[in-house]
Amino acid sequence: MGDLVLTTYDWVPKSPRGYVRDIRVRWALEEAGLPYRVEKTPFRARGAEHFAHQPFGQVPWLTDGDISIFESGAILLHLGERSDALIPSDPRGRSTVVEWLFAALNSVEAASLPWSIFVFSGDTTETPGRKHLDGFLETRLKHMDAVLAEREWLAGCFSIADILMADVLRLVGRFDGLAAHPACRDYVARATARPSFVKAHADQMAHFAAAD
Repeated sequence: MGDLVLTTYDWVPKSPRGYVRDIRVRWALEEAGLPYRVEKTPFRARGAEHFAHQPFGQVPWLTDGDISIFESGAILLHLGERSDALIPSDPRGRSTVVEWLFAALNSVEAASLPWSIFVFSGDTTETPGRKHLDGFLETRLKHMDAVLAEREWLAGCFSIADILMADVLRLVGRFDGLAAHPACRDYVARATARPSFVKAHADQMAHFAAAD
């Protein structure tokens, strides 16, 4: 393994600051105590090198020596291979973390992200499509509230599954979408009170503010 380098945008508008997905990677790196450095790629002018690392022109990506990895879930799994603080070493524990990691992406974020985009845009039109999104997210949150009412962390101990799920849910919470789901709210509060998140969030905010 080589030096860990996290690449994110050089700047973003103020609204998404604190929610750009490099925070998931920063959080994991801080949680594991793995040394890393941050490099920048232009937000406004995304060139060939950017697309070579991230084919959709997004961030983040992580380089580990001669390995380059994009997509936050894939990066978290890679970091889990480097630290028992991020994923248990026993097969059962690892399996539980992996299934919840994918659940955060495929079951919860698949419902929350379209909803968040509509809310963020200020579109309050009561169309059948919007009602379907509201209902879809509500169903997912009801299931998550039932799960989280019975456990502190998804796989017993804090893991990359919690980093991803908490980050997905806190975006919903930003727009008051967790008002009727107290277990989800408490879970996000527990996760974001961890010193590793506090530092990751502060570092991301400072990174983008420095470019203003």
